[in-house]
Amino acid sequence: MGLLWPGGHVPEPRQGNPGVETRTRSSVITARAAASFDPVGRSVATARAFVRDTLQGWGYADVVDDAVVLTSELVTNAVVHAGTKADVLCLRSEDGVRVEVADRYPEREVPLLGSPADIAGPDRENGRGLLLCAALASRWGVEYTPTRKNVWFQLDLPNRAVGTRSAGPALPPELLPVADGRVRVAVVQIDRTGAVRAWNEDAEELFGYPAEQVTGKALTDFAAWPHTPGTSTGIVEALQLSRWEGTYGIRGADGRTVPVYASHLRVRDTEGEPSTVCLLVRDDERAVLQTPTRQPAADPAALGENRNVDPFEVFIGSPAPDDLDGLLQRTVERARDMLDGDSAFLLLATDDETELEVRATTGLPSARQRFARVPVEAGTGRYGSARMPAVHEDLAAVPGAVPLLDSTGMRSVVTVPLKVEGRLTGSLGVAAESPGRYSNEEALRLQFAADRIALAVESARLGELERLRRGSLSFLVEASDLLAGTLDRDQTLALMAQMTVPTLATWCAVYTIADQASEPYLSYVLHEDEERIDGLKALLSKINPPEPVPTPGARVWNAPGEAAHQAALRVSMRDFGRSGGPHTGGLGSTLSTAAAVGGETVVLPLVARNRVIGMLTLGKPSDDHFRQEILELAEDLSRRAALALDNARLYSERMAISRSLQRSLLPPGLPQIPGVEVEVIYRAAGEGNEVGGDFYDLFPIRDGAYGFAIGDVCGTGPEAAAVTGLARHALRLLAREGFGGPAVLERLNAAILDEGARSRFLTLLYGELWPQEDGSAILKIVCAGHPLPLRLRQDGTVEPAADPQPLLGVMDDLELYEQTITLDPGDVLLCVTDGITERREGTRMLGDDGLTDVLATCTGLTAGAVAARVLRAVERFAAEPASDDMAILSMRIPEQAKR
Repeated sequence: MGLLWPGGHVPEPRQGNPGVETRTRSSVITARAAASFDPVGRSVATARAFVRDTLQGWGYADVVDDAVVLTSELVTNAVVHAGTKADVLCLRSEDGVRVEVADRYPEREVPLLGSPADIAGPDRENGRGLLLCAALASRWGVEYTPTRKNVWFQLDLPNRAVGTRSAGPALPPELLPVADGRVRVAVVQIDRTGAVRAWNEDAEELFGYPAEQVTGKALTDFAAWPHTPGTSTGIVEALQLSRWEGTYGIRGADGRTVPVYASHLRVRDTEGEPSTVCLLVRDDERAVLQTPTRQPAADPAALGENRNVDPFEVFIGSPAPDDLDGLLQRTVERARDMLDGDSAFLLLATDDETELEVRATTGLPSARQRFARVPVEAGTGRYGSARMPAVHEDLAAVPGAVPLLDSTGMRSVVTVPLKVEGRLTGSLGVAAESPGRYSNEEALRLQFAADRIALAVESARLGELERLRRGSLSFLVEASDLLAGTLDRDQTLALMAQMTVPTLATWCAVYTIADQASEPYLSYVLHEDEERIDGLKALLSKINPPEPVPTPGARVWNAPGEAAHQAALRVSMRDFGRSGGPHTGGLGSTLSTAAAVGGETVVLPLVARNRVIGMLTLGKPSDDHFRQEILELAEDLSRRAALALDNARLYSERMAISRSLQRSLLPPGLPQIPGVEVEVIYRAAGEGNEVGGDFYDLFPIRDGAYGFAIGDVCGTGPEAAAVTGLARHALRLLAREGFGGPAVLERLNAAILDEGARSRFLTLLYGELWPQEDGSAILKIVCAGHPLPLRLRQDGTVEPAADPQPLLGVMDDLELYEQTITLDPGDVLLCVTDGITERREGTRMLGDDGLTDVLATCTGLTAGAVAARVLRAVERFAAEPASDDMAILSMRIPEQAKR
């Protein structure tokens, strides 16, 4: 087998030297497929997928595994070891398939005749492809040209009777699979978009939907696909494969999930339009559709005779699944077939090896058991001896020996540990419905298989754990950003729910606690199916909320499931037993809600600042459990959400206090002044959580006299609010005591300075107004450091109405004076704070001149129209929101007031 002759031709094989033949072209080629792959590591996996999809599409499933193994080795030699591009060609003939792998590195290895050296050794990284060709292929060969090297192999189809793909022995009736009454096979056809195009009568009987209700809708709307984030194949990907078999669920019209076994076949019509034909039966009737195992498991003794065969590949099949879920599912199916069992299961140990978590089952209600946990050492029986193989001849004699098999009908079981370097990493078991099926011999066979797969399972588990941890970090970073981006309580509650559903749970409810004396209140409910939210909310409203326990971690809460079960039982009895006929509307809604909360429900406390402020409740649908990694992630999220929720509460309280204080610093209303129009506009800057420093006032002093003021305290917050309140109330008190404008401001200045370190300087425009019988008005004004008031005359001229004087709160001795002006009919007096005049856009500022220009355009307008036009001009001056408070006080003498 070792000598490759010049010219690329190999002589006809001699007797006793099978396996190597010249390349034959006598077979008629009926189909071909070709692809090229770049010299990078990922090309090997891509080439494997190409060959697998091609051969499955041709219907050559019997030789797919061998072809993929050989292609993987040959492409690895080309793109990894030779470092060249690899060309893969698949040729179909009547009796088999030929695959050619060519590279651009035509190195020849011609061993000497009689040399003890082989073409390649099993321990070498390269060259193993030729050994595998010799072991697996019907014929193979190598051809050389000056620029290429081409390795080809032929795989013949197994000889079978015409029309027979696989056949099993004749069995007595008592050994045949059990079917519950008539076997119904649902035939569903899915178009290229994933929508249902055909739905037969058996599908209507199985799932309760008439054809017209589902036609045109996506299959994903009804399929309950077993999915773990970041792993496994989704249903969308499965519908694109040429062939697929497996288990999933269909949500029936009554809200319950029907486990089904499915066989998918990708076809195309005469016009080339692809579609997928799905055959579905109940999961417990899978024998109708399930493809038999292609070859029996190898005997351990035989493995020892052939060192070139990998025991892991023999047990799992080649190639092994890339993801952990696929590997575990393949493991339990092969273990069940190897021992001819009725069911099998695999559990993986937690990091501390104190518990085992159900990760894969076959022949058991996997939805009910998935991710359930059982202790390793606690109790008697199987899990008390998890670190050793064990055989139970009759579980009925030892109830509870294997908790996973309780109420499943299994009578005998064999279990073995999965160990890596002496450390327990899991447990593998096979069970049968009849007692006494297994002995120590079967335990040894299963242990032999477990020892071969333990390292691969542990490696895949660690890889999945690393992916989950990275995904968890990304999830928590995103959650923290979202929660930190809002201080609104209702929005925080909504974000908490939306981040958990459906990433962590199927549904969630958030309870909040206002204070220690208050009961928990149901604040928010969310379900991944919006149609179930109302029913879920109604159910949770009728039961007592969970106890607000500050202990960290998730705890199971059984009340929702029990309440839903009782409600469904009552409605069923009323509708079917007492009413003479079913009322499917009420019953269907109740059963739907019961299915939604029938699984595991956990409660996590929301603790912030050493106080329980609420609870986060997470739930799964019927018979589902939470993974420990998901619960740990939910606990981290609950801590962040609790702090965000408490921050939102504190912010809301602070805003309420600020708004109340701001209202107290402004006058409750404006008096009606005979013969004078008055308009005030006040705009506070910011989000309302700080008290502004701008204020205004207009009040009667005595008969026929009114006081008005507009001011600005330096800064914001409590200190500014104290000076604002002091100024407004002092002005009213001093003015009504008969003091004139200068005296009022001088005494206010002294009061501000008496505040000491809490004092703030204050700019203030204060004046007194006397309406006159002739329609005019006399004003006495003192402007202490404030923007000057502007007077608009009827002819459109604008002029300052006062002179600037020192501001308050800086100097002890002030010598202030008042100025008297007369407003004629049609005149306007405009008073503003510096938020108006200091409005900026880049380096530009509105200023006094800009305000004067705006006021000059207001001739003939009412006081309200003048104030509105000034505000509109200020807002349009810059695109950015105002960063300072703004107050506008406009007074106008109407022309009709003149007598």
